[in-house]
Order: sequence, then structure tokens, then C-alpha cells
Amino acid sequence: MDVATRTTIWERAGGRCEYCRISQEHVEISHHIEHIVARKHGGIDDPSNLCVACARCNLFKGSDLVGIDPDTGRIELLFDPRNQSWAEHFELRGPLILGRTATGRTTVRVLSMNAGQRLQFRAALIARGLYP
Repeated sequence: MDVATRTTIWERAGGRCEYCRISQEHVEISHHIEHIVARKHGGIDDPSNLCVACARCNLFKGSDLVGIDPDTGRIELLFDPRNQSWAEHFELRGPLILGRTATGRTTVRVLSMNAGQRLQFRAALIARGLYP
């Protein structure tokens, strides 16, 4: 990936994970530029298919495109930061990231956005006025 593309993607994300919204400046492990639709599923290396993801979100998402909605048990697509609005699909309630839609609930579950240490870390950042 060329420097101009990488710069465009980082600037567009504002230095934050486009899934959990954690800022790069608050974590030691570098955020990744990841494919929303993985190459193995036909995803392309175009900025329209790339986003910034923290190491944790990227690890849990992997090449997944779907998951199971914890409320309905139905298979649902994961959140697509290029084509969907974060605020439409997620809500921040204290340190909890809640899914407002089937896509949001499924993404929160698959990416383990509210796992213990992640939740505690967000709470600490919120207390210091550093999140989101």
C-alpha cells in the first residue's frame, strides 16, 4: 500500500479504531489498516474497502463478514465503516458500546467490544475525558 493511501485512511479515521473508536494515542499496539471485506472473500485494496482497526477489533474480526445477532439468533452482516454510520448502529452508554441494530449487536459480540479489560480501559479513559 502506498504512503498516500495509508495517509488518507489514517486521516479519514482521525487516528481512531473505526469499530470501537479507541484512539491510537491511548494504546501501545499500533492500529491496523484492515480490509472490511477480506481479500479471501474478494475484497480489494481500495480505500473504499479499508479502515483503521485497533489490534483487538482486528484480531476478533479477522476475515469475518457476518456473525449471529445475540438477540435474534439470526445471521447478520458486521458493521461496515465505509458504508454505515457508527451512530446509527452503536450507542455509548458509559463505557459500554451497545448495538442499536442487528448489525451493531452482532458486531459488538463478534469483536468482543465489551470484554472485561476493554470495558475497564474505556471507563478509565472516559473518567479522564479521553474517550471517545
